[in-house]
Amino acid sequence: MFISYDFMGIIILNSISQLTYMKGVGFMNLNFAGKNVEVTQALRDVTEKKLGKLDKYFQRDIVGNVTFSTEKNRKIIEVTINLPGTILRAEESSDDMYASIDKAVDILERQIRKYKTRLQKRYKNNETIRFENVQPLPVEEYNEKPTLVRKKKFILKPMSSEEAILQMELLRHNFFVYQDAETEEISVIYKRKDGNYGLIEPE
Repeated sequence: MFISYDFMGIIILNSISQLTYMKGVGFMNLNFAGKNVEVTQALRDVTEKKLGKLDKYFQRDIVGNVTFSTEKNRKIIEVTINLPGTILRAEESSDDMYASIDKAVDILERQIRKYKTRLQKRYKNNETIRFENVQPLPVEEYNEKPTLVRKKKFILKPMSSEEAILQMELLRHNFFVYQDAETEEISVIYKRKDGNYGLIEPE
């Protein structure tokens, strides 16, 4: 069993074939894992080289988690980069793992460029990100920014994760917030793109 980070928290992956060592890519230290796929040295080397494209954006050592997996004919890569207080994430798939890697790197770079202004407000001392190397996306790509249009309050009910999944499905939502009956902590169940469920728990 191996714990990997999703965009909203932590999910548990089963049947992971191989865990590998942490190896540095400039300022990035990468953890590799494979789910139903062998993580070869060649695959590691290519991934390290491709992600090294992002090294120019970082000012200090950071940790990245890379998980390779296969589902039917799809080759999937999930990359999370853990900044202090922020997680960058990309999950991409194609019929070729190396193409998936390229797509994931492009997504991560685009996230950094798109949210440059917001990230600068969070990391004002420039000790984490080299903002001088971040070129913002063209202005025309910001014409339609999503805004907060609704707030909702509800009573948290103690229940198990199985009960939370059932309630989420009955409501036809893609996530559900509840209080864990055993730990009394606030947890979130959500539906993943692959149809399975993810669980977010506080540390």
